[in-house]
Amino acid sequence: MKRGLLLAAVGLAGVAFAQTSDPTPQTDAKVSTSAKQDVGSGAEDIGKGTAKGVGSAAKGTGKAAGDLATLHPVNAATDLGKGAANTGKNVGVGTVKGTAKILKGTGKAIRHLF
Repeated sequence: MKRGLLLAAVGLAGVAFAQTSDPTPQTDAKVSTSAKQDVGSGAEDIGKGTAKGVGSAAKGTGKAAGDLATLHPVNAATDLGKGAANTGKNVGVGTVKGTAKILKGTGKAIRHLF
């Protein structure tokens, strides 16, 4: 009985090790993206930031409306302020990341011309 459990445990450990090992070795080669992919990814980041910002604004406004309905004006002002701050942060981060990627893609495109 003990021998059977030992063999089963060793067999399962071998299967688990075989599944986690990578059959192809990873190389440290840098993957390069195309100019249009960089520009598209930048536009995507700007869109994501804007969408997150709209979500933050809606969340803050909704909480503020709920607090006003329950006669908690201080909490309403706090929630509205937090929503506005998160909106600015999300839109700002998305815009900066997206613009950087667009500029990188534009630089690649111009480099190909010369």
